[in-house]
Amino acid sequence: MRDEKKQWPVLLVSGQFGMENDDAFRLRELAAELEQAQECSVIPSNSYEDALEVFLSRADLGCVITDWDIPEESAEKMYPEAFVKVIRQRNRTIPIVLLTDRLETENLTAEILEQIDSCLWKTADTIPFLAGRISDLVETYCRSVFPPFFGELVKYAEKYKYAWHTPGHLGGQGFLRSPAGVAFYKYFGENVFRSDLSISVPELGSLLDHEGVVRDAERNSARAFHADQTYYVLNGTSTVNQIVWRSQVLPGDIAFVDRNCHKSLNYAMVITGALPVYMIPRRNRRGIIGPVRLSEFTPESIRAKIDASTLIPDGRKSNAVRMSALTNSTYDGVCYNVVTIKKQLERSVENLHFDEAWYAYACFSPMYRNHYGMTPDEVEAGHPPIFCSQSTHKLLTAFSQASMLHIRNGGTVRIDPAEFNESYMMHGSTSPQYNMIASLDVATRMMQDNGEVMMQDIIGEAVQLRRKTASLAREFAAKGDWFFDLWQPRQITIDGRRIDFCDAPAEYLSTRQEPWIMSSADNWHGFEGIEENYVMLDPIKLTFTTPGIADDGTMQPTGIPASIVTNYLISHNIVCEKTDYYSFLMLNSLGTTRAKQGTLLAALLQFKRDYDNNTPLEEIFPELVAAHPVQYAGTGLRDHAQRMHEYLKSHDVLGKMQAAFEVIPDQKLKPADAYHEVVRRNVEFVFLDDMMNRIPAVMMVPYPPGIPIIMGGEILNEKARPIFDYLKTREEFENEFPGYEGDIHGVEREAKDGRTCFKTMCIKA
Repeated sequence: MRDEKKQWPVLLVSGQFGMENDDAFRLRELAAELEQAQECSVIPSNSYEDALEVFLSRADLGCVITDWDIPEESAEKMYPEAFVKVIRQRNRTIPIVLLTDRLETENLTAEILEQIDSCLWKTADTIPFLAGRISDLVETYCRSVFPPFFGELVKYAEKYKYAWHTPGHLGGQGFLRSPAGVAFYKYFGENVFRSDLSISVPELGSLLDHEGVVRDAERNSARAFHADQTYYVLNGTSTVNQIVWRSQVLPGDIAFVDRNCHKSLNYAMVITGALPVYMIPRRNRRGIIGPVRLSEFTPESIRAKIDASTLIPDGRKSNAVRMSALTNSTYDGVCYNVVTIKKQLERSVENLHFDEAWYAYACFSPMYRNHYGMTPDEVEAGHPPIFCSQSTHKLLTAFSQASMLHIRNGGTVRIDPAEFNESYMMHGSTSPQYNMIASLDVATRMMQDNGEVMMQDIIGEAVQLRRKTASLAREFAAKGDWFFDLWQPRQITIDGRRIDFCDAPAEYLSTRQEPWIMSSADNWHGFEGIEENYVMLDPIKLTFTTPGIADDGTMQPTGIPASIVTNYLISHNIVCEKTDYYSFLMLNSLGTTRAKQGTLLAALLQFKRDYDNNTPLEEIFPELVAAHPVQYAGTGLRDHAQRMHEYLKSHDVLGKMQAAFEVIPDQKLKPADAYHEVVRRNVEFVFLDDMMNRIPAVMMVPYPPGIPIIMGGEILNEKARPIFDYLKTREEFENEFPGYEGDIHGVEREAKDGRTCFKTMCIKA
């Protein structure tokens, strides 16, 4: 950990830097001694307010030295007690040193003494001694910020060993033999390659055996995330889901699965040979996916689904459900009260699995209490084990594909680590990427250090953006004009009084769970019959809505399809997470800044201006017009949006989507058997027009909304006609509006008679 003192500056706070007195002279001497003799870098600040701004803007400070006497020497508005309190609230371990010559130790309160690390008297010791004490604090702190695995990785990489093992580039040297390699090396920097190591390095433990510092890191993550066991998985949460299911589910076992699940869970059913019965999520009239009805989790409802299944043999219908899988939270931020779910399912299911890919941060904020899988409630004797899959890379800070698998043991059933590890090793590489392991280690330490403070900042910033957008929408509406809105409560009840969302205090919205709980009494969300205290909206998932559709699903005379807006934002270097027909999703995560928020609002206002002015598409989307001049040349932005809106309206695309996802097609083959037909090559591509009464061998997943519309092994018969109608309408839409092709997994496109036609892999008739 070379040169750490230079990389972790000392923040020196005093109002005396420019004065001509003995204290000021010694202060300047101290700064010089720190920089020259102790090789520390120093950031001077003249006031507590300025110093606090520095502290809030950077997390690389190694020590804070604050002159306790500033208020007596200047017109300082902030007092040192408040300054120290804020520093300690946001960083529990950074050294805080008080510098004074007037304050007696007995005058310091117990609260202040608990929050500081040292007191230095300006005139009592020599400058070299003071600088040495400070330097020692910086060094100790720098070593402490490295979590277990990352710290050992850095130590090893800095030993400059001659390696004779994999990987072949050997610390980056291999790249220097070629210009392309040199370019690659220069772009990423030496440390990336020096820390890309082999499993042959014993000092770094074993990911597959969970030994050494890898074990220490995983156990530390388990403590942080309230789990009994935590496993680092480097192939993404898709692989986490495979590990969980392969460890517990056998061919012919019954699985109770959220139809709104990620396709990796559907593949888990393929791999394990599970027999699925489905829980059906609600959708509102905007097409936003909502929660499964609570009644579906009752033993009676689950048993009725099993009895009605054509896949489950009669001899197995009395078997217990081996595994349940529920998505929490949904893409749009619908989060279940997990305590309520567990009380229902524990009577019917042997293992509970919560897919929390987009929700790894939940346990670090009281905003989400009781609404995440590892919520630390008491486990009763008969409670089944709980598994959570989390994409630590999505909304925390791990590298892409770096995920975690969390386990909480049941009341009587304990998941044996040795047995479980067989499934883990089946899906893990024997050549793990050590930088990815380190990123999971660091992501954990970050949340342990000040996760609650960071989450409070993120929620607060999301609330600010929500309030500002709602305020702009209200301002434009008062003039009979339009603007974008957000899917969120229109009004909030505080102390029995209803007020507009944008008028509600930001602190109330960012610290209280109540405003985000969905209720049937205030149906802003559009989910009919919502159960009380059952689901909440995650405030950091921002679903913007565009004009064109009312909350009740009524299509309005004018409208702006969201894909046009998000394409516009892309041209302004703003990329959203998900685009629906009349909504788009933005994620306010750890990497979001107020500058990004301001840029987003500016771009939306610019879109409004271009829309209102009907700016030619040649100026807005020149590449689109160049590629498809017949359809788009000479068209303005407003006319383009209106034409697409009228098409969606006249063809009832949202209604057809709603109908399609309310159907569970007849199951002719279990997912595993359908895939086996692919392996046998007993499949053929069939065009959509010819697919009625055929059995797809693969799942078909349209985006939006990004969930399977039909699974492999389900038949597209008359019962499933709504699915055919929706897919056919999507096909026709893409021919009418080229350049707006949607992503439909399982569907190939082929030009036929001058048109784009859908085809998919079906089992041979």
